[in-house]
Amino acid sequence: MAAFGSLACTSGATSGTKKYGVGIQLYTIRDAMATDVPGSLQKVSDLGYKKLELADYANGKFYGYAPKEFKKLVNDMGMEIVSSHAGVEATGITKENAQKMADDHAELGVEYVVQPWVNDEDRNIESYKKMIAAWNEVGLIMKNAGIQFGYHNHNFEFKPMNGVVPYYDIFMPEMDENLITMELDLYWATKAGEDPVEMFNKYPGRFQLLHFKDMADNNNIPFYDVVKEDLTSVGEGMIDFKRIWEARDVAGMKYMFVEDDNQGSGKPFEAIETSINNLTTEIIPKA
Repeated sequence: MAAFGSLACTSGATSGTKKYGVGIQLYTIRDAMATDVPGSLQKVSDLGYKKLELADYANGKFYGYAPKEFKKLVNDMGMEIVSSHAGVEATGITKENAQKMADDHAELGVEYVVQPWVNDEDRNIESYKKMIAAWNEVGLIMKNAGIQFGYHNHNFEFKPMNGVVPYYDIFMPEMDENLITMELDLYWATKAGEDPVEMFNKYPGRFQLLHFKDMADNNNIPFYDVVKEDLTSVGEGMIDFKRIWEARDVAGMKYMFVEDDNQGSGKPFEAIETSINNLTTEIIPKA
């Protein structure tokens, strides 16, 4: 197993952070996962993370492992897999492929499969409508497999076009709320000039998953290009996570995941250590 320097002796069990059930989106440590899956997962567990959201599903495998094999690897480290990002392209998906995706994830034992991204060329009203219709069908297939389908936003969904705001005028009304839940990325929503708590109040119960990531400053808001140089560890920026945490029941939040698209600017494990420490000492009230 790979060593991680001085951080290797840090233990979530010792610090008590595991009791908070904080999750992590593994896209945050994607380079490390590509090099050393077991070692990287062990480090995440040692830092106190309890729940995982995956970001590598291909050819029926997760990070190169068969579903049951990967599940055992994670469970043996005291963690559980809750969610997986697995995209459906704008060109559509066959029912057979959707069923395969559902079956593989059911074998893995996840509760959620999440659509994570829309390509730039597909960010138009016509494509959004086509994709959402397809996602509703995928959501039904997932539901029949015991899985909740979801959608993860960035900031471009909030950019007005042709007199409408896609997130509010297309996504929310045309997604079947029984088949698709929203995974609200708090950084990207804030970057687009949105107030997450106001969103919760407008659509109570529709945000079962939240991505916790912070923004260093509030310059150039609203900003709709997918640029993330101002991303920082949770609790190190300007987003009021205490207020968001207090509104979690209105949101319908069931799970939260730390994410850092920039991989901690080259220090991913140090960055996620900062995030979980800030969450469990400054943001989430002591039990």
